[in-house]
Amino acid sequence: MPSARVHVPRRLAFAAFGTLVLLLVVAVARGAAGDVEAGRKKAEACAACHGPEGNAVTPGTPSIAAMPAFYTHWQLIMFRDGRRRDPQMTPFVQHLTDEDLGDLAAYYEAQKATRRPAAVDASKAAAGRSLAERHHCTSCHSPTLMGQQQVPRLAGQDFDYLLRRLRGYRAKTTSDLDGMMTMVSQSLSEEDIQNLVHFIAGLAPSAAGAAATGGTP
Repeated sequence: MPSARVHVPRRLAFAAFGTLVLLLVVAVARGAAGDVEAGRKKAEACAACHGPEGNAVTPGTPSIAAMPAFYTHWQLIMFRDGRRRDPQMTPFVQHLTDEDLGDLAAYYEAQKATRRPAAVDASKAAAGRSLAERHHCTSCHSPTLMGQQQVPRLAGQDFDYLLRRLRGYRAKTTSDLDGMMTMVSQSLSEEDIQNLVHFIAGLAPSAAGAAATGGTP
């Protein structure tokens, strides 16, 4: 007799994924908090692309100010070991130590984020807000979409960068730590992605920053 299929509500699936990944990240990164002032000096070379204090101005380049330290640290590790590749980032991180990565992540988490300029369509943003609610984006990215732990800040992020990442998740050419974004994006149409980006890019980053949502333990 075929076994019965058990339907797990998406909200519960999100909670289960989040709990498992959080335990993994905390177990690996506990005690690895970086030094903000040391990171400030090491970040001088990063400003050419990511802008002063992590607020980039070049379209397509992400801003990393107020990004949760766990997220930035993991991304730097993935660039260093080849799981993520980029013509600028890959050579830059190859010779950085674990301490360097922690310091940089701590520094950028402590910086104030500003919203990137974007021509946001109000009707598309409204549709994007509904999509974000339907897909429970705030369950992982926090109620203000400022990110938390291993989950990145989205609020006010670069328009072109958001488009590229969401399209990459849907095409399975961009990976994420727990596979959640890849799973969620499979149900998104190109119109959905455009609407979500109009909504997210139009949000002003919270002044509280990532620290208020648990970016650093």
